Order: sequence, then C-alpha cells, then structure tokens
Amino acid sequence: MVEESDVRVVRFGGSKINLRPPIISTDSRFVLCTSGDSVKVYSTRTEEWLHSLQGHTNQVTGIALNPANHLQVYSCSADGTVKLWDFIDGILIKTFIIGYPLFAIYVSEKHEGIVFLHIAMDTDSKKEGFQLVAVHLPKSAEQEVEAKELSAVSSHISPNPSCTAFGREGQYIAFARNLQLNVYFFRKQKTYSFSLKATDKKGAKNAFTCIACHPTDDCIATGHEDGKIRLWRNFIHKKEYTYSTQHWHHNAVNTLCFTPEGGLYCEILFSSVFTHIFYYGVISDCFLVFHIPLFSSSEITVIESSFKVCGVIQGLVKGDAVLTDLMIDPRSKALVLNGKPGHLQFYSLLRDKHLYNLDIVQQEYIYEAGLDQFEVVKAAFDIKGYWLATVEERGQKSADLEFFLKLWSYDERTQSFVLNTTITAAHTDRIISMCFSSSEETTMLVTIAEDGQFKAWCQGVDDQNFWSCDFVGSYHNLKPTNCSFSADSSLLAVSFQEVITIWSPDTWELLTTLCQPPGVIRDLCFGRLSCSKYLISTTTRNLLCCWNLLTCAFLMDSFSGLYTVFVFKPNEPRPLFTHKNVCSEKIHRAVFVPREEPLNNCDESSQWLNRSQLYFLTQNMDLLTFSTATEEDRMLSSSTRLVIDDSVAVTPFYLLLGKHRQQQQKLNTPSHQAADRPQQPQGSVTITELLHTPAHVLPPASVLCSMFVSSLLISNTGEEDSEGEMEACDSQQELRVQGSVDEVTPKLSKAQERELKRVRKTDFSWMAGLIASKP
Repeated sequence: MVEESDVRVVRFGGSKINLRPPIISTDSRFVLCTSGDSVKVYSTRTEEWLHSLQGHTNQVTGIALNPANHLQVYSCSADGTVKLWDFIDGILIKTFIIGYPLFAIYVSEKHEGIVFLHIAMDTDSKKEGFQLVAVHLPKSAEQEVEAKELSAVSSHISPNPSCTAFGREGQYIAFARNLQLNVYFFRKQKTYSFSLKATDKKGAKNAFTCIACHPTDDCIATGHEDGKIRLWRNFIHKKEYTYSTQHWHHNAVNTLCFTPEGGLYCEILFSSVFTHIFYYGVISDCFLVFHIPLFSSSEITVIESSFKVCGVIQGLVKGDAVLTDLMIDPRSKALVLNGKPGHLQFYSLLRDKHLYNLDIVQQEYIYEAGLDQFEVVKAAFDIKGYWLATVEERGQKSADLEFFLKLWSYDERTQSFVLNTTITAAHTDRIISMCFSSSEETTMLVTIAEDGQFKAWCQGVDDQNFWSCDFVGSYHNLKPTNCSFSADSSLLAVSFQEVITIWSPDTWELLTTLCQPPGVIRDLCFGRLSCSKYLISTTTRNLLCCWNLLTCAFLMDSFSGLYTVFVFKPNEPRPLFTHKNVCSEKIHRAVFVPREEPLNNCDESSQWLNRSQLYFLTQNMDLLTFSTATEEDRMLSSSTRLVIDDSVAVTPFYLLLGKHRQQQQKLNTPSHQAADRPQQPQGSVTITELLHTPAHVLPPASVLCSMFVSSLLISNTGEEDSEGEMEACDSQQELRVQGSVDEVTPKLSKAQERELKRVRKTDFSWMAGLIASKP
C-alpha cells in the first residue's frame, strides 16, 4: 500500500468553544476562546474569525490575559505547556514547558511572572484529585523554556475551574469543593475553611458549584446545586464570617461573575437537557452571553452595556448525533448536517462559521428529558441545489412511528429554502435512504424504505410545483438497503440485502442483478468521470466490492485497520493513499468537497487532493481534514497579506479599496508590457515590511523619519556627476514630451555631447544688453 508522504491530519474546525469561558480584550475589540488544540480570535463587531493561535499539540484547557501586557494572552494545554501569545498578530512569544497535563490557568496582577495551574494529583483512589500550583515563569531569551519551579498552593481542589477565583487585587484566592469553601491568604500563608451542611430543613442541596470574588471588596459569591447564591463577608476572621442566602432558581447555578463595577451576573442550569445561559461581566462597555441551547454546541452573543446584541459568534453546531450524511450545498458550498433539534445547519468551511439554520420540523421544541420528538434523519440535495428533500420521524418502535417526506425549493428572493410539498404517507415503514438523479434536465427523487419498496418521485407535467409518485418497485420481498444514480442518470442501482438490482429510469425495466459475496450491503455508489462505469459497494463483512458494468467483471478486496482511511480509484485495486491511526476516535462521517482552485506542485502520493478535499467527522463531532505541505505554504503566504479581507466589514471604503486592488492585479498581469508598469522604488520591500509591522514593536517615529528622509536625498559626489544626472533627467523629460519610450531619437556621439555641454556653459548674458539697447 502507498503510505502518506507530505499529507497530515489537521483539525479544521468544529471544536468546542464552551470548554472554558471566553475572554474579551481590554479594548473590547476581540473575543478569545478555546477551540480544540488552538485559541480562536474573533472580532466583537464584525463577528468574523480573524485567526487562530496554533502551536499546542493537545486540547487547550485554559486562557487568561497577561496582566503585564494587555496585548498578550496565556494559554495552557493538556500537552503540559503554557504558551504566551501576541493575540493581535497571532505570534507565539514563548513556550513554558511544565511537564504535567494542565487543566486550568489563573493569573493575578499582584503576582507578576507567576501563573497558577490545575494539575492532576497522583492518587490511588478512584476519584481523580487535582491540586493548585504556582509556577514561576523564568525569564530567558530562548523561545522554549522549562519551568520546573512549582509551589503547591492547595490540594484536593475541585476539577471545575469555575470553583476557583482570585480575591481583591490578588490578596487571596478562594476555592470550593463539595460542601467546603477555602480561602488562602498569600501574606499570612494561611487557609481558612468554611463548611455547609449537606441539606437544610427543606432538603436543599448545598454543594458548591461555582465561585466569584468581588474586584474591590472583601466579598465572595458562591453558587449551589439548589439554585441559591450566597454572599460571604468578614471571612478574614475565621470565627466571625457571615453569609447571606438569596434564592435564584430551582436548578443549579453554573457560573458567577462580578463586573468591574461590582455588579453580579450568574449562569443558571435551567433543566437537565443541556440548556445553559452564561453571563460574563468583563468590561464596562460590553459583556458576553455564552449560550448553549439544548446541545453540546456553543454560541457566543456579544451584548453592549445598553443590552443591545451587537454580534453572535457560532461555529459548527454539535447535536447529540449526525443522523444525516455530510452534504455540500451546491449553491453556497456550505457543509450541511444536523444542527439544533429539528433543524439543518449550513456551515461555511471556508470561514469556519455557522451561516444559518433551516427549520425542518417547524414545531416548538419542548425542553423535557426523555420526551420523544421529531428529528431530521435524512436529507439530500439535487445536483443544481434547487431542491432539498428531508425526512423527519418520531417514535423508536414501528407501531408508534410517524414520519414525513418534505421537498423544499430554493427561493431567490429570500436566499433560502421554502417548503414546497409535504408527503405524509410516502411509505408504510421507515425510510432508509434517498437520492436525487444526477441529470440537470429532469429532477427525480428515489426513496427506499423498510416496507421492501423503492419509489420514484417526479414533478408534475402541468404544474412544476407538484410532486407525485412515478414508479414503485421491489425485488422478491427483500428489504432494500441503499440506492444510487449513475453519473448520467441512465442507471439506478438499488441494493436488496445481498443483491444489487440495476434499473432503467426511462422505462423502469430491471436490466440485471448482481450477486454480492456474503454480507448485507451497506453503501452503494457509482464512479465519476473516467470511472463512471464502475459500481462500488461495501458490506457488513468489511468487504469492498467493485463491479464493471460494461463487462460485469467483479473485483473484491477486504479492508481493515483501526481508524484507517483508504483512498483508491475504482479501476485500480491498489489504494492510492492510506493513513493509519487518523485519530483516537471513530470516524463517523466523511465527504469530498471540490476546491475552488486546484492545487499544484503536489507529490505523486497526494495528487488525489488536487481538485477536492476530504473532510471527516469523528464520533465526538470534531471536524478533521487532510492537508498537504503545498497547501500549508499557500495558506501561510496568504496570511501575510492585509487582514482587511477577514476583519473589516463590507463598507463603501472597503469596496473602493477592493476595486483598487483588483486594478493593481490587472496592471501587474503578464499581458501588460514592462514599459507600461509603474516601476517600484528600490526600497519598496523595506517600506512594505515597515507598513505591515505592528506599531507597538517599531522604533520611535523620529528615528524612522530621519532614516526615511535620508534615503530620499541624492548624494553630491561631484559636479560632473550632478551634471550627468541632470542631463539624464532632461533627456528623459524630452522623451516624455516627444512621445512614448519606444520613439527614441538617435543617440549623440561623444563629440556632439561635448559640444552640447560647451554650448550650455557659454555665457549669453551679453545678448540681453543688445536686445535692451534696440529702439
């Protein structure tokens, strides 16, 4: 088998951004959040993803702004490192190697050069224990530094980072676990503990769930499982502490946060069906609402101080399961799959951004655990993207099964899909699979179901908006498993358990049958382009079968391997590419996405990635893809361009600048002659680097101005040189006046040039006197 060469697996997107609370930059311009093994930076105004801070090799478990520099951020990861970034420009400044998996990070203005980390304890008990340690970050010129000076602050702390917080100006740190609140004072180096009873007279749950400290006052707010919030005061004296209890909600409080002015916001876990609302008071002019509706995905809503929503940041929505296949919208080139319950989500692969949701079920979702509700289980696009077919069902058992087949048409006015036809009795049992024909002339939909039939649905002749059943087929009362159209839609393949049937869609004649080796057929697909004559299928016995429909020749191969990807051509039994141990999870879905621009200069082993890119979804809903060295070099070169394409909203000035850049690109095309191009100055490269360098790392403006002015001055090396330069300028000016550069006058001889110089130096002032003396 051909092994991978320059192809590697990269995490593309879809990672959770709700693992840790996001943070806002001091100037309110940026939102930073953890996303897999990177930190993503978004704009609070345009909601655009600007860039990612990439460098960790494992899950990023915490982020915190550097108190000493508001343009820098710390990140910790399970790979055992703490990294310091310039998040404005996406530059890695330094890496501190801790050597232990890290689970949270905390910083304080009072403790300069020190970060506080959550690390796991070595314990033999079944319950995993954590401890809080202080790490002194050494100062060194090296980019990678080992930080081995660790000081234990407290042991057996809660694994939840929300249960640890710094007190007033970093004078103390409070951490809670189970029913105990601990406050550690750095100056005294003492820990005071305060406990609560398991239940009160009403049977309430008093366990701590989160904690927050007032920024300027000695006050600690704690949240509890019973929905109560307690405000602790006078805890500096262990025996004289007081607290007041306020009822907030009937369910657990998940997060607490004080605003800089001292106001308190909290997050409530409304019910047990994963409904969360987060409030994070960060700065005076805006704060965040971190919303997770019904599922494990995340959404960040930026709200101004006037309670006006100014932006929503959302990536790939992660539901409980992807029941539909990964699909590509032919129009928007967006990835389409299950999103919110009863919805399809349209996700931009180019910008790693959620575009919009399409409500398929069109019913209000009831927030109740265990309630059986409608879900979208199947979806398919036609080849042009004009039609979308969906299947929604409710009921696990056949006796209680309800399902609908819906057809949606694309509306140019609303730029979305609108419901066209609802079929309530498409089949008598659950629909297993469906597919549209590949023809651009006629639109046909085929559905197969557990009732043993497959049906062809076509638009009416008189009314194009009316869909009806055109044909019903079956084969020996066997249960169908899958269906597929050929590239030209001249053949339809329908699999029935271990048999493949080939039908003609024009006459609905059964052309032939193909018998498979033992094993029920799971997947069925026709080849494309030069391989359109091949039919490929997979079975439950881990067999990959290929049929040549022209000769009825049969090819078979077995494939195995834990989490291995095979890429092959139907006409070649040997795989073009294999990649073992793609990830540590099971690959759930995969899809090929055509590229807008084909890649060039790829190795022979990665030629299959030239025109399309393979994306695959893991069991934990992480979106991964294969990347080549050529593609990474191109992305790196494109990242050095102006950031205006990703961070600036589409304004009239942006459109004007974009038009100017297009004109410059046309002007620099090879079709224009070199004489017509504007010649760049010799220092253009230096000037370009100067203009693209961040202002906060440049030398003083006085130094730059003096250097720039000096570069513009012409050195005076002698009178002859200056005269020669003036003559050259005069000759160029004469050429510009007379015509183009191509119309060059005959060159003067050296004797003529000397005579011309002598004439120029001759004094003709005496002629002025003669002219003045004339009457």
